This record gives sequence, C-alpha cells and structure tokens, in this order.
Amino acid sequence: MTTSNIATSRVRLRAKDGHELEGYLCEPEGAPVGGLVLVQEIFGVNAHIREQCEGYARDGFRVIAPAMFDRVERGVELGYDSAGMNRGIELIKPLSAEQYVLDAGAAVEFMGSLPTGIIGYCFGGSVAWRAADALPVRAAVSYYGSNAVNLLDLRPKCPVMAHFGARDAMIPLEKVQALRERHPEVEVHVYAADHGFNCDHRRQYDAESAALARSRSLAFLKQHVR
Repeated sequence: MTTSNIATSRVRLRAKDGHELEGYLCEPEGAPVGGLVLVQEIFGVNAHIREQCEGYARDGFRVIAPAMFDRVERGVELGYDSAGMNRGIELIKPLSAEQYVLDAGAAVEFMGSLPTGIIGYCFGGSVAWRAADALPVRAAVSYYGSNAVNLLDLRPKCPVMAHFGARDAMIPLEKVQALRERHPEVEVHVYAADHGFNCDHRRQYDAESAALARSRSLAFLKQHVR
C-alpha cells in the first residue's frame, strides 16, 4: 500500500539458521539515502513501530522492521497495558541473544548492497547494541536498551548513539555513566524523561525529549549511513 508518498509491504526474511520471519518494509519516495533496520520493543511490530518505520521512510530511508517474535508466535501486536507487558515478557523468554542477532542480520542482509544502519527501542535498543558488535551495519542507535548498559564488554565496530531517560527505574544512571566511561566513543544522551519516552502510545511519552532524540538520531544516521 501507499502512505503519504511511501510504499509499505510485508516481506519474508530468512535468517542464516534457516528461520523465516516477516518484515514490515517501507520504501521512500525516490532513491533511498540508506537502509535502516528498525527493531521493535517487546510489544511486537505494532502500530507504533510501523509509524516509526514510516517516519524514517519519509526522511528518505528504506526501512524494515523484522518480526522478532516470529520464532515463538507470528503476527504479534501488543498494547502498552499490563497484559501486553506480561505477554511480551513471556514471548521473549524462549529467545536467545544469538537468535536476536540472526533475525536482525536477516533484515540487514535484505538490504543487499545498500549501506544500512540499525535503530531499536527498549528490547530493540539492546539488539541494536549487539548488532553494532556483530553485524555489518554503518551505525547503531539504541533507545533505552537495558542490556546495553549490562554488556559493556561488547566492542562496537560502527558509530553508536544511545538515548536514556533520567527517570528510568529500569536503567539506573550509574549504569549509564559506566557505559560512558567504558565506551567514550559512544554518543550518549540523557533526557528528563522515563523509560519509553519516545512512544506516544504510552503514558511515559515525553514529546520534547522524543523530538530532540529523534532529531539527533536522524542527523546521526544520515551522517554515517549514507
């Protein structure tokens, strides 16, 4: 389908271990400035994630969101209430970090020779951090990835930007500071906001912080992914 000068579709991806998963693909109008893999929260490739894909496509990127839960259950779209949170936690339990990377890698591979970056939110923020170490991406952007601050021994092979909320009880600021100290090459930003501040579908949404983080992310991706 076509949405405001971008084309959206569902495509099939294949990971290196043979697993097939769906991807939500957004094609920009005209030649893309680069590719972008956009990794979901624990709520699946839901309306918010699709909106993020469409937004970056309007900015000129060819964007794909791999369905990271397809190994457990296909077609997952959860809301931001306690039921959705609990279900997302249950769906993520059987999956391994190796499988996350394989599925994100399938999306990177789908882009072919197009220079590609990765961006992820919450669970996806942690996947983006792993991808910076393990996948051939030109840049990585991590939004409040709780495992990013716990995996300090990873060595990013591309430029990385990380966004955190100062009021995020899930990610203590001392861990954010430890990330800064261990990886001074990573561009870290902290906002006066809570976990999930980028998502306008949840109560933690902070419009000012979200707008600033997105403008930084877009400039960073355009600088490094072109």
